[in-house]
This record gives sequence, C-alpha cells and structure tokens, in this order.
Amino acid sequence: MYYVNEEQIELRMAMIPVIADACASIRKDSRGAAELSLLAKLAQERVLHLAIELVTDVGSLLIDGFLLRDASSYEDIIEILRVEGVFAEQDAELLLELVRLRRPLVQEYMTWSARELHPLVDRLPQLLPAFESSVRRFMERELGRTS
Repeated sequence: MYYVNEEQIELRMAMIPVIADACASIRKDSRGAAELSLLAKLAQERVLHLAIELVTDVGSLLIDGFLLRDASSYEDIIEILRVEGVFAEQDAELLLELVRLRRPLVQEYMTWSARELHPLVDRLPQLLPAFESSVRRFMERELGRTS
C-alpha cells in the first residue's frame, strides 16, 4: 500500500493559479518595454523559482509516495516522472527546461541577467495546469480511483 502525502501535494498545487496570475502581471507590466524594470526582473526570477520548487516538490512527493527509484537531481525528478508516464513528452521537455533554471536562479543569481521576459513566463500559465492535471490523473490511476 502506498502512502502519498496528498495534503502536501494539494498545498503546492494551490500555488499554480498564484504563479499563473503573477506571470500575467509581469507580462502586462513589461509589455512594450525594451528592457524589464528591476521590479519585473526580480518578480520574474521569483515566479520562475516558485514554479521550479512546486514542480520538484510535487515530483519528490510522488516519487517518495509511490516508491519509485531515487532521484539524484532536479532533472532526474522530471525524468523519473516522464518514464513513469506522469506527463506528456512535450511537457517533460518544458519541465526540464524549467528545472534547469534552478542553478542559475539560486546559485548564480548575481550573474544571471534577464533583461527581457524569459520565454517560460509566457508558458507557465499553460504548463503548470497541465502538470497538475497530469499529476492528478497519475495519482487516480495508481491509487485505483479511476471510475
């Protein structure tokens, strides 16, 4: 029998609309600007970082709960979930692109230069709800809750 911490997964998934709204605000505030304002740069970094943490936290909870193999990196979390059929291949590629930003955002922030809107800020409002739907379908299937 699996123990999947659904409460923790739900807490993280509840952030998806917040992140999507933040992306919309950043896009709106930076529309037509040749370069992002300092506030928009910092907001973009934070929204990308939150999205990364959400995806990797949920992924880790799934891996732990369903006793999948151990992940050795953030990219490995996505790869394990892709192999297990949690989400579509095209979503896996975007999620890999997202988690690869973690190191520059968290460890190399002093040199990470984002003068323009990062392309993922435009994609997150569609990617994260698709991720959520995929996770829910996977959990229902694995926990035998499909009707």
